[in-house]
Amino acid sequence: MPRKRRFDLVYAAETLDHLHAIERKYDRLIERNIDQQLRYTPEQATRNRKPLEEPGPFGATWELRFGPNNRFRVFYEVKTETQTVEILAIGVKERDRLLIGREEYGG
Repeated sequence: MPRKRRFDLVYAAETLDHLHAIERKYDRLIERNIDQQLRYTPEQATRNRKPLEEPGPFGATWELRFGPNNRFRVFYEVKTETQTVEILAIGVKERDRLLIGREEYGG
């Protein structure tokens, strides 16, 4: 069976601010899910990973959902030619509100 190709994860500078707005106790959960879900198959749609019909926050074309009640959102872009996943935004969904950093985006 062929080995899966590994993608490099590249975080936009803004994502550090996004993480600071989320309770610190979730840092490891967020880091682990990003690594597990996006390292090898970032373009494989699943129940919690999907391509966006319209560009999302920060121009992202993909969204990953995870965590308690799927409350965490990671918006990203896949660059297959360079085998990289650009993490553009990390947010929290609270009911119909999406909070990225300290700003609210359309839910």
